[in-house]
Order: sequence, then C-alpha cells, then structure tokens
Amino acid sequence: MIRKSVLLAAILVLFSFQFAVIAQSDPVSKADAGDLAITTTGNTGKAVRMENVERDVAEALTIIQDNYVQGDDLNYNGLFKSAIDSMLHTLDPHSNYFDAKEYQEFRTSQRSQYFGIGATIGDLSDKDGKVIATFIKATFDGAPANRAGLRYGDKIVEVNGKSMLGKPYYEVRDFLRGPRGTLAKVVIERFGTKELETVEIIRDAVSTPSISEAYMLKPGIGYVAMTGGFNRTTYTEFVEAMRELKAKGMRNLVLDLRGNGGGLVREAFMVANTFLNEGETIFVQKGRIRGFSQTYSSDNGSPDKTPIVILVNGNTASASEILAGALQDHDRALIVGENTFGKGLVQNPFNLEYGSMLLLTIAKYETPSGRQIQKDYSDGNLYNYYTNGGTLDDDEKPKPPKGDPKLTDSGRIVYSGGGIAPDVMVETPTIPTARARFQRTLMNPIFAFVLDLSYGKKRGFEPYQVDRAIRFDHDITASDFPITREVFDAFKKFATSKYSFTSKQIDTEREFIERMLRTEFVTSAYGSQTSFQVYNEFDPQLAKAVELLPKAEQLAMEGAKAQAASREDRERP
Repeated sequence: MIRKSVLLAAILVLFSFQFAVIAQSDPVSKADAGDLAITTTGNTGKAVRMENVERDVAEALTIIQDNYVQGDDLNYNGLFKSAIDSMLHTLDPHSNYFDAKEYQEFRTSQRSQYFGIGATIGDLSDKDGKVIATFIKATFDGAPANRAGLRYGDKIVEVNGKSMLGKPYYEVRDFLRGPRGTLAKVVIERFGTKELETVEIIRDAVSTPSISEAYMLKPGIGYVAMTGGFNRTTYTEFVEAMRELKAKGMRNLVLDLRGNGGGLVREAFMVANTFLNEGETIFVQKGRIRGFSQTYSSDNGSPDKTPIVILVNGNTASASEILAGALQDHDRALIVGENTFGKGLVQNPFNLEYGSMLLLTIAKYETPSGRQIQKDYSDGNLYNYYTNGGTLDDDEKPKPPKGDPKLTDSGRIVYSGGGIAPDVMVETPTIPTARARFQRTLMNPIFAFVLDLSYGKKRGFEPYQVDRAIRFDHDITASDFPITREVFDAFKKFATSKYSFTSKQIDTEREFIERMLRTEFVTSAYGSQTSFQVYNEFDPQLAKAVELLPKAEQLAMEGAKAQAASREDRERP
C-alpha cells in the first residue's frame, strides 16, 4: 500500500496536466494554478473549483486504495491514464493522452521511422498450422539488415541468445526491434545451404516513408502511393517522386490516398499547394482560441498542371481528406473510390510533466467551399464511431455526407458533414469471410513453394531462382516471374502432396494463387515495396482511375475557366 503523501503527490500530478495545457495557451490568463477554476459548468450552472475536484478525486483514490480487492497491486499509471482518456473522450473521439512511452512512439512515427533492423519478416507453418519458424522476407534499402547481408529465406534461429524457432512473426519482431544503437545478435540459417551464421546488427533508425511506391503504370501515366500518412518527410518525398516520374514521361497522375489516416497538416497543405493557383483556399481552420482560426491559401505562382485522379476509401482520413477536399472543391482532381472516414478535427499537442503529452482538439477543418469534414460523434460511442455502427462490412462502410450542399468552382454540388464523397464511386471488391480465411491457409504452401524455387530446389524452374541480395528501385514488367501453366501445376502438386489441399481447392483459387505466387517472387528479388506493383495489376479501383484520367483533365479545364471568370468579375470596375 502506498503512503498517503505519495497518493496526494500522484493526485497533484493528475491535475498538473490540466494546468500545463492552460499555461501553453497564450490567450488564457497565467494566473496561479491554485486560483484557477474550471469555467465549464454542468447542469447546476455553477463553476467547479479545482480544490473541490482534487478533494473528490483524492477521496475516491483513498477508497480504492483501502478497499479494492487488489489494492496492494494497483497500476497507478494505468489508473490515471484511463481517467484522463475517459475525460477527453467525453469531448470528442480524437483528444487523447499519451504517457511518456506512448509519446516517444508518437514522435518517432511522425519522423517516418522506427528503430530496429529494417526487415520484413513472415512465419511459415506446417500442414497442421504449427509455426515452424520465422523467416526474412525482405530488407529495406540501406537499413541495418540490408547492410548485414540478410536476404529472403533466412531462417531466424536465435536473437540475443533466445530461440525464435516456433515463434510467430509478431513475437520475433519484438525481439528484433529495440533502442537505437543496441545490439541484435541474430543467428540465421541460410535456406540455400542450411548453414548457421551469426550476424551482429546494430539497431538504427529505419525509414517508413509516406510514399511506399511511385512508378509508371503505363506510358504517360504515373502512380504515387501516398499511403503511409503525412509525416515530416511527405512533401519532400512527393517532390522527388514527381521529378522522377516526369523524367520518365509522366503526363497524368494517379495519387493513391487509400488507407492514409492523415498526420501533419502542413505536409498535406504543401502537396495541395503544388497544384493550386496563388490565392486559392486550401482549407479553413476554425477554433475558439485566438490564433487558431485561419484561412490557408496557396502561394504558388506557377502550379503544376498535371491531370490528377485521387483514389480514396473509408480509411482515408484527416490530412488526406483536407488534400482531397481542396483539389475536389477547385475541380483540380477527380476523386475516385469510396467515401472517406470523416475526421475534420484539429489536434494540438501540449507537452506535460514527466514526458507525457495531451493531444487536444482545438479547432475544426473546412474545405474551400465551406464543407465540414467531421462526421457526427454526438452519441459518444467510440466503437460505433470507428466502425460505422458495429462492422466494416459492405453495408456499414462510411456513408456519403448528407449535410449542407456546397459548390465547387465550376458549380458542381458537394455535401458537408461526413468526409469526402468521391466523384465516381468504385467499391472495393470483397469476398465472404470464410473464403478469406481459406485463402490465408494457402499462404503457407505459397511461401514454402517460392522458397524452393528461389533457391533452385526444383529442376526446370531456373529462371525463378533468386539466390542473391534484393535489387531495389525496380519497376516490374510482364517478363518478371510470369506464373505460367507449368508453375501453377507444379504448385498444385506441391500443395496437394505437402499440405493436403485438393486439386479442386487449388483450381478454385487460381487467380488468388497466381497473384500471390508472383507477389512472393517479386518480394524475393526486388523487395516488399515493389511487390505492391503486382497487387495493382489486379486492382479494379486503380484500373477505373486510369480509365477516368481524360475526365479529370476535362474537369480541371472547367475549373480553370470558372476561376478565370470569377477573377474577371472581381476585377471589373
């Protein structure tokens, strides 16, 4: 049982969180903390004074300490964190409290990096589903694992003296990650020779870029997958991707924001600024504190004129919605896919004592036409808020906004209050849950089969042998690991004999198997990022985006005419 004095100190720490937040808001008086009162009133209409709140919390904690069944083993950090989180979530879904460890992880994620060895790993199970071991699937260019010579198919036997055999990949991952500069002593078994080798790797920062892939889909059409959030390097990555694609002859762009949950708004602003004329609004921020209500407009005197289609889905949120909404309102891009998430609240970080942080909503975003992005959260149910009523099945995906109608520059109607509705709806293809589970069981024989071919263990498939380090920055072509009838038949024989699948089961999932076999081969040769190019060949949303590029070009022309006419009206005496 902790002493009473320690308990009271903990209570004071809890309330110092609130005062730290107040102290960092310039418009608020810097009065002594003891004289401050919480001015928000409840149903009584009376202001609640801090000393009264402190007294009530102290009394509640004392009762818990003295009477709770596990009172001698209370996790006070967890108790205070839960209390603060619960308080914040009565305000909105996105205000959050981060303890010291979580805050460090948050800051690391915003730097587009983590600390570890820099490898993609995956486990392999036998026909009964028992994990055999975890293997290296790919390394990242310049990362510690790449510099140490790890490659596709290396079995991870030990990490720092602890056996990894039989452990699933997510457990092994935790052993491989660690603070920068620390040692990971990894014992691997080379798949080709079965020889054991000890590799000492010093953990370092590993880049997690905002743009996972940028390449030419076909002549004249560039593709940028900005799916990794908006972090400190996003705009720099985007400028470099555009430069390289234009050097390859890009005249049209597909910008993929599917799954991009947002991040740093200034980076989204800079990307939008690339394409909008000087003076055009990118977004409006409205808050109650002085300095947090502002209109942010483009300052680009010579914007890029490349026609754009933007791909979005239900996991496109926040800063991604600001970017998509700005380009849609100015008719600068055609939005394709599914309705976005609907997160239009502005969070500001407030550093607190002991390395913790409060992320507090201080404003709301609006698009240039005046649309509010934020969807309704008035019922206070976080589960419903994040799952749209309970599930993310087809009938529960984010619904198109039904708020006030607004107009784009060319006069198209768009709606407020619930994300960004696409100009052209193209749903993500789905399959029944049972089929998805069955497809996952096929991943083990696919991995095992590709390992055998990659290391020349099956005669007649020498072109599929990849007993070398990864070659980065490769754009795949039709000649890269085609899944011929011979390859498919060899896999069928392997899966039926080694994993007890039937020929009918394999034939039924032929398209899935061919896609995943080629993905695995490309991963072994060119890395996990390049392997996403295989997925794109089977992506109906992306195919539709390419088909609609002429419409995006026409839309941009109509928007430019409307903007020119508007300028003439303003300048007319």
